[in-house]
Amino acid sequence: MDQAKRLKLAAVFFTIFWIGGMLWWSGEYHPAYIILLAVCGAIGGYLWYLAMRWVFQHMHLLNGDHGGGRETP
Repeated sequence: MDQAKRLKLAAVFFTIFWIGGMLWWSGEYHPAYIILLAVCGAIGGYLWYLAMRWVFQHMHLLNGDHGGGRETP
């Protein structure tokens, strides 16, 4: 498994754990609240993925399909 797939999998786990943690912390289980947390968690997971991909690309640790403009040493 390459680093890009691991990063995507980590973003999915981040999203799931964030949603679960926020549900557990708040203690409210109304359907509208769960949907709102799921949407916010998905947005947060995607933003986390973008931030970590940017960091890893600038550290030259990511060898995924997004390395088109990268210089080779």
